Amino acid sequence: MLNQELYSLSERFLSYLELEKRYSVHTCTAYRNDLTQFLDHITTSYGRTLLADISHIMIRDWLASLMENAMTAKSVNRKISTLKSFFKYCLQQAMITQSPMVKVIAPKIKKRLPGFIDEKGMRALEENVSPVSTTALHIFASDFEGQTHQLIFEVFYQTGLRLSELIALEEFKIDKGNLTIKVMGKGGKERIIPISAALAAQIQRYQSEKRSHLEDFEEKVLFVHPNTGRKLYPKYVYLMVRKYLSEHQITTLRKKSPHILRHTFATHLTNNGADLNAVKELLGHASLAATQVYTHNTIEKLKKVYQQAHPKA
Repeated sequence: MLNQELYSLSERFLSYLELEKRYSVHTCTAYRNDLTQFLDHITTSYGRTLLADISHIMIRDWLASLMENAMTAKSVNRKISTLKSFFKYCLQQAMITQSPMVKVIAPKIKKRLPGFIDEKGMRALEENVSPVSTTALHIFASDFEGQTHQLIFEVFYQTGLRLSELIALEEFKIDKGNLTIKVMGKGGKERIIPISAALAAQIQRYQSEKRSHLEDFEEKVLFVHPNTGRKLYPKYVYLMVRKYLSEHQITTLRKKSPHILRHTFATHLTNNGADLNAVKELLGHASLAATQVYTHNTIEKLKKVYQQAHPKA
């Protein structure tokens, strides 16, 4: 196969990300897809190519083809990030003397504020009363499945966990005495998140119900499938969250995913005066820059208040 050396090198790089950098399976898969697409392009367009022969012109050519096919600037930038990491690894291994990425400029991304659910919508979920029903229709059923779904929403909103973190949350990591949970985040970094006494009690009730409802279930993790007792899988949680948010019109947002609840957690904290560094630690962000986007939502709220209340607005 043409460029077998490059494909083999990409596998070594991916093993490095997985075993040494401890990147998640999802992240490694994204890196693999990006690298494979790039190397396929090199092979198709230039034939047999040595690592040292890959130039910024070849990379720009690939990126231009992606944008011609209507790929967004955000997706292109992710692929640029992948290539930067790959060539940085090659530099560290002394395989090249200079990265071709130094002459590659990333396209500008139009900033979008993260969507979130307003406090009225979250109250409806917490109080289990549909905001679109005149007969006080409950959002969550009272059976074990309904209890599982309601607790998932509560944990998402009260902790800001990522979907992967919620699915992997283990029972012994929940300290009901100290009202904390330990979460294994990206890059194998562990963080401690405080929880309310009410949430701790809700988790306790769920654990008791799980043991009485299911004869066999996966012991380690907190959340299991209501019918099989097996560990939850991402698509189950994604579809469940979208179903409730859509059916009960909790939000007008087009995107209705579990990550919206993480955005809601962070936005409500910042809107109520939480220190940005504290929010960064709670979310498990590596840098403050990733957290600062939530201040824009706060500023928008302040602008609205100013325009409604100030005589000169």
